[in-house]
Amino acid sequence: MNEKPLIVENIEKSFGSVQALRGVSLELERGQIYGLIGPDGAGKTTLMRIIVTLLNQDSGKILFQGKDAQKQTAFVRKNIGYMPQRFSLYPDLTVEENLHFFSDLFGVATQVQAQRIERLYQFSRLEPFKDRRAEALSGGMKQKLALSCMLMHEPSVMVMDEPTYGVDPVSRAELWDILKELAGQGKSILVSTAYMDEALLCDRIALIFKGQLLASGTPQELRRTITHALYLIKTQKAHYVFQELRRHFPETDCHLFGEGVHLLDRQNTGLSKIRQMLEQNKLPFESVQQIEPGIEDVFLDLIHRREVEP
Repeated sequence: MNEKPLIVENIEKSFGSVQALRGVSLELERGQIYGLIGPDGAGKTTLMRIIVTLLNQDSGKILFQGKDAQKQTAFVRKNIGYMPQRFSLYPDLTVEENLHFFSDLFGVATQVQAQRIERLYQFSRLEPFKDRRAEALSGGMKQKLALSCMLMHEPSVMVMDEPTYGVDPVSRAELWDILKELAGQGKSILVSTAYMDEALLCDRIALIFKGQLLASGTPQELRRTITHALYLIKTQKAHYVFQELRRHFPETDCHLFGEGVHLLDRQNTGLSKIRQMLEQNKLPFESVQQIEPGIEDVFLDLIHRREVEP
């Protein structure tokens, strides 16, 4: 089949007076990790619930493997993998009991269950804990188990809602290694996250804010949308310097980051004059250097553009 695994066309969704999604469109390719990036409340979960047929859209269309998802609900649910944000397994069942339960739920033949479980144990490394109840697992292990249960019926398309939320850094890295391996096997993965650094791990991303897609493309393409110089002002007193900088530059051009302040030079002030301004105002800083924009810089810049557009 040549059709794309998932096509989202102009989806609109409101809850009363709140418009949760505003004309959202995206396309997922085979073997691709597509990241839906945005803060809490941006509309990521609503979109994913519509895609997996747990919610109906107000308008627009979802095409899943060439079929209208709203008209082919049973087909979608049988062939898609969905991993919700909240841990959704049975806490009083063991790791292996959960795997067998979800295998039975999706009609996986008994004779192939053992083979699939063994293969899933290889990359999840959960076999030493197969007799442990799910409620006793760590956050990262719970997410690996949820992913493994979803994979028992071998869906070609997977929808994952913030799978690394609240997970420790080591487990986050391990989960992303698993996703990369699955994509390499031809799986198509739509994954949402509020962690901007995870955007760089995706093949393609869409930045979503207040129910609207601000931009989409590869991480590299989106980083190139910032055309003004971006400077990092390293300082041990970032909050103080940030507040003072906003006296001299537009508030939307100054942002706090872990190692200091990012200043987007829309006014073309230049490095030497920025350093001179810091010195003249006796603002404490260690260095000022031009840097490449990250996805968070792009996101903040797009929000600024959205707010100033008529």
